[in-house]
Amino acid sequence: MQASAPSPSEPAPSAVSIQELWKHFGSQAAVAGLSLELPAGAFIGLVGPNGAGKTTTLSMVTGLLRPDQGTVLVHGTDVWADPVTVKARIGILPEGLRMFERLSGRELLQYTGRLRGLPATEVDRRTEELLAVLDLARDADKLVADYSTGMRKKVGLAAALLHNPDVLFLDEPFEGVDPVSAQTIRGVLKRYAAAGSTVVFSSHVMELVEQLCDWVAVVNAGRVIAQGPLDSVRGGRSLHEAFLELIGVREDDGQALGWLGGGHSGSAR
Repeated sequence: MQASAPSPSEPAPSAVSIQELWKHFGSQAAVAGLSLELPAGAFIGLVGPNGAGKTTTLSMVTGLLRPDQGTVLVHGTDVWADPVTVKARIGILPEGLRMFERLSGRELLQYTGRLRGLPATEVDRRTEELLAVLDLARDADKLVADYSTGMRKKVGLAAALLHNPDVLFLDEPFEGVDPVSAQTIRGVLKRYAAAGSTVVFSSHVMELVEQLCDWVAVVNAGRVIAQGPLDSVRGGRSLHEAFLELIGVREDDGQALGWLGGGHSGSAR
């Protein structure tokens, strides 16, 4: 018998379930009891100011950093109880990704695919397709050490996508990327999400999140202060305006730094 579809009142299944996640560095709580339910098949933005705990959270969710407390499930599998199963289903592009710089872009992808256990012919096919789509084909035989920031981001994204993961985690994927490379990356991510996979990426650029995402979580001081569909979180405002209000940033009253500007130097008069 065919299973019945979930009723409209039932919540969408979670791709990632995070419960009471904590991480301390010394006496400082970088993540303080953070809980999130990230829906499957969504393009999700994890936003917050610098130091909000976004990178620490993503590192724990993807098995790169062990939490002090809490659980993380990816499609129902515990990240820390069964890391091999989870890591086979996720792709990661962390901020400041270190690569094998003495390999060419093509060699890096071929090596990554073989580490993933994919058949050699399939690795080669996917490698060439990703290089072409991400506009790296002309530089495929150049050493990664000679790649620009944008090219590194693109080949890192290709490596994260090579095994066709269910969930893709990206930490500031557009940081330092030129507009042409950024447009290419956006197109690939939109295609990936449109096929039913889940994208989770962190950013502090509200306009970018607003353009790409349909679901948003706002993090501040290691806690979630708002989460849900984009339109629900922004509440008729721009996401930038909603974000500033949620984290409690007030407008400058115009009096601070009154000495700044005007082209004058030296001591006050």
